[in-house]
Amino acid sequence: MRGPRTPIPRPPGEPGIPDAEHPSGIRRFTSRLSAAGGRRGKSLVLGLWLLLAMSLGPLAGKLGEVEDTSANAFLPRSAESTEYNTALERFRSDDALMPAVIVYTAAEGGELSPEGERKAAADHAAARQHTAPGEELPPPLPSEDGEALMVVVPVAHDDQLFDTVDEIRALVAAGLPPGTEAHVGGPSPSLQDNVAVFQDLDTKLLAGSALVVTVLLLLIYRSPLLWLLPLTAVAFAAVLTQAATYLLAEYANLPVDPQSAGILMVLVFGVGTDYALLLIARYREELHRHEDRHAAMRLALSRCLPAVLASAGTIALGLSCLALADVNSSRSLGLVGAVGAICTLFALVTLLPALLVATGRWVFWPVVPRYGTPYRSRTTLWQRIGRVISRRPRWSWLMAVGLTGSLALGVTGITLGLTHADLFRTAPESVTAQERISDHYPAGASDPAGVITAADTGPRVAAAAEEVPGVAAVTTDARSADNASVLLTVVLEDEPDSEAAKRTVERLRDAVHSVDGADAAVGGATAELLDTQRASERDLKVVIPAVLAVVLAVLIVLLRSLTAPALLLGAAVLSNVAALGAAYLLFTHVFGFAGVDWSVPLMGFVFLTALGIDYTIFLMTRVREEVRIQGHERGVIAGLTSTGGVITSAGIVLAATFAVIATLPLVPMAQLGIVVSIGILIDTILIRSVLVPGAVLDLGRRSWWPGELSRTGPLPPPGAQGEDRDGTGRPPAPERKQERAGTTET
Repeated sequence: MRGPRTPIPRPPGEPGIPDAEHPSGIRRFTSRLSAAGGRRGKSLVLGLWLLLAMSLGPLAGKLGEVEDTSANAFLPRSAESTEYNTALERFRSDDALMPAVIVYTAAEGGELSPEGERKAAADHAAARQHTAPGEELPPPLPSEDGEALMVVVPVAHDDQLFDTVDEIRALVAAGLPPGTEAHVGGPSPSLQDNVAVFQDLDTKLLAGSALVVTVLLLLIYRSPLLWLLPLTAVAFAAVLTQAATYLLAEYANLPVDPQSAGILMVLVFGVGTDYALLLIARYREELHRHEDRHAAMRLALSRCLPAVLASAGTIALGLSCLALADVNSSRSLGLVGAVGAICTLFALVTLLPALLVATGRWVFWPVVPRYGTPYRSRTTLWQRIGRVISRRPRWSWLMAVGLTGSLALGVTGITLGLTHADLFRTAPESVTAQERISDHYPAGASDPAGVITAADTGPRVAAAAEEVPGVAAVTTDARSADNASVLLTVVLEDEPDSEAAKRTVERLRDAVHSVDGADAAVGGATAELLDTQRASERDLKVVIPAVLAVVLAVLIVLLRSLTAPALLLGAAVLSNVAALGAAYLLFTHVFGFAGVDWSVPLMGFVFLTALGIDYTIFLMTRVREEVRIQGHERGVIAGLTSTGGVITSAGIVLAATFAVIATLPLVPMAQLGIVVSIGILIDTILIRSVLVPGAVLDLGRRSWWPGELSRTGPLPPPGAQGEDRDGTGRPPAPERKQERAGTTET
């Protein structure tokens, strides 16, 4: 016969934090949430989530309907080019134009062959059917060097715009004689190529993230069943996030663009899987100590929820700081990401516990956590690492600083800014067309700047613009529907995205703004690049301090200390700079990128600070629990031992999910994915595993100043005196005898 089962006291190295450690509000909140894993609560939670998914599913599918794909979605709010685009709507009508430009050149250089000239003439005649109603098709324009012909087709800016561009491209490609090249570029083909990059972006990222997470969960758990539960919870979180984002965009003016909608899915899968790994690891621990799996889940939730809440709060608040950004796409990504973090938190702390307790212990098969058995073997890898660091803590954290600092040196000489051609990993046809036009015509001919001004000052503004150095030609293009404004087309001598063209736009703005009563606004591709660059510089100075202040405040509240939060924040900044430095070396020497997009330093910093600090939060909350019980040195080692495996797994998962973004054809998004992936790995391997534990051990109790732990010793729970707290996770000898007495779960 089996003897009565005796619960094993909390093993050495495991958290024994009294409930009184948490504020009463947190205790009440965790108590309510723990009902999700209760005997009756789990069925209710599962039923509610099923109904929620069924009702919100159709709304989630509508997210694409509220995505802003206009030019202003990626521009600064306060920029003059944004004002220009808004004013341009006054010129929009059923016969609004967006030209396509065809350029014919010899494949090997030199003069265009007679066959090429005949092909251009034939295409010109056929292009009349694609010309906007009421518009004249200009004759082919030869270049001054006689080596190219250009045909400008005035295409109607209507719902069939992209179909018309496809037809023009098919016309040009058909029957092209040997030795002749023809490319279609200009405003409408460029718009089509840009939109094509974001086509089904959120679906592709969703599928890629799901695949990566599935593979990694199978490798981490080595179970044919367990991986399904976190993936299911994350999938429900994705539905909730998309539906919430749609509703907020539709009824609360939440800015959403294709970029933020796509990255949102990566964020949900990465963060959601991290929370799942942490909760499942804590639940598995408690299953070794409690026969009732519902009680095990209640304790697991109560002990990991403060860290998860702090993590989600840091992500949401940190990303929300991007609301201070001037660039609209940055604001969108930050606010949408904050919605994703909150929805993911809600799903993972309600649905996942219900799924786990509903399926029982068998879901962990083949390694089922048996009640009454030890959680881990006597010695683990992370315990060995902790002991090595504890013997030479100062050397350990200085070594980590040295390695991280050497990577940070990569930021020296960093080149910021990408031309339009550099935005794509594989140049689309519109980019190639622009290059050919720049070789043989005034470089700005295919994508001129524009000036909108009061109608009565139009001639004076045009005259002022013509005198600007770098301006090749000025023409009056259209008058607004109310006849109050005129639109001037300004052809620049230099390529639209060159530094010389930007300087010309600056001079052009000075000139037209000086005309009394003009109220002129200068826009176009060059003006947009200039405004985005300036706004990005401004956003770096405004958003980064706000993010650091938010993270510092969260850490102070969580750890009840000033020293440790300052240390952790400094480590996070070093990790961010190292990630950008290492990534820049890869951009230059591996991927061959021309530089770093202006958006990447800010977006990379915000994402890495908000996401990377998670692992430090997971580590330090556990360390604080252990220090209260075992004292400072043993508590730090025990915290590292307990969290090492799960945090490393979480870091690999998050880095891998963001690496999915690195496969995209748009260079800025690929660069963001690479920076975040590298930063997460640096934070996981060096910062959280070596630098932080080493520095905390080196500082001793001063790490917790001015909190209670800086003045008092360990606070052992009742019955813990005399235990051999060596961080092994095994109970002392009497309890080990009880294990052998027969406590196999039925």
